[in-house]
Amino acid sequence: MNTLLKTFLTPIAAGAMALSTTAFSADLPKRTLCVWDIVGKSGPVASQMEDYRLNAIKWGVDLELKVYTDEKIAAEDLKSGACDAAGITGLRAREFNSFTGTLDSIGSIPDGDHMKVVLQYLADPKLAKLMVSGEYEIAGILPGGSGYLFSNDRTIDTVAELAGKKMAAMDFDKAQAIMIESVGASPVSVSLTNFGSMFNNGSVDIIAAPAVAYNALELYKGLGDNGAVVNFAIIQLTAQIVARHNRFPEGFGQNSRAYAWSQYSKAMEVVNAAEKSIKPSYWLDLPEKDKEGYMEMFRQSRLTLRDQGLYDGKMLSFLSKVRCQKDPALAECTAKDRE
Repeated sequence: MNTLLKTFLTPIAAGAMALSTTAFSADLPKRTLCVWDIVGKSGPVASQMEDYRLNAIKWGVDLELKVYTDEKIAAEDLKSGACDAAGITGLRAREFNSFTGTLDSIGSIPDGDHMKVVLQYLADPKLAKLMVSGEYEIAGILPGGSGYLFSNDRTIDTVAELAGKKMAAMDFDKAQAIMIESVGASPVSVSLTNFGSMFNNGSVDIIAAPAVAYNALELYKGLGDNGAVVNFAIIQLTAQIVARHNRFPEGFGQNSRAYAWSQYSKAMEVVNAAEKSIKPSYWLDLPEKDKEGYMEMFRQSRLTLRDQGLYDGKMLSFLSKVRCQKDPALAECTAKDRE
């Protein structure tokens, strides 16, 4: 096409498409999607959900996007019916679906390669029934990246040295406080709105956070000159779309999950960029010989939390199969108490 003609026609075509989409969506049922983004409307999650909203028109719904900086309020509005669907962390989503909420369990998904396999399986229509729990359906799961320990003291590089240290524990996740106490540290109740500032002002010594929080919450202030980010993923975080399935057309959930899976690489670009943004000198590597012991400690913690009803046994078993599929030589694969 002639370059001049293309330049002239492109904005016209885009405008026509926008008008067509607007006209089409005017006839569709309107629903509210409430999204938590710690940065707000200009944040990466809100941006991705705008693309999601446009695609939802093809699935028969006109979504109104509401962005929250307080995740707790977004979850409460979903429960009250003020929101028809919500984009929240997997940790918070556990109260709506314990199966997918157990994805964000300590040490159960070692790295991004495992996460990719897991999310591909979960997007399969054959597992659709497990996405529904009561009136709620998990309509999509995106990777949030590895959760790392941020410490204001880089000399803390063993579990024994955690004793007596103040560690942040999310106020809505009982599992965190239990795990922190099990290693001899002192859990300090925090929320997603204040855990960063509490680390930065010294109210807690250690927090677990993804790389995307480093700049968003200015965690370099809490790290200071002596802090470190332990280069060992203790958890793989997720963002999950939780929908009231009776408020959406038949097939919406599966269409949504398939779309979320198609956005995996885009989400990981954000994660990878965030990890690269962390000052190289902050990264603290653990001795390889210690890592296997930590993974077994995590596994025992998961078994305890499963028995207490905080983790879903079916998901833990599924994740164990993925780990052993990728590395059959793991000791856990032949353990009598295998998940």
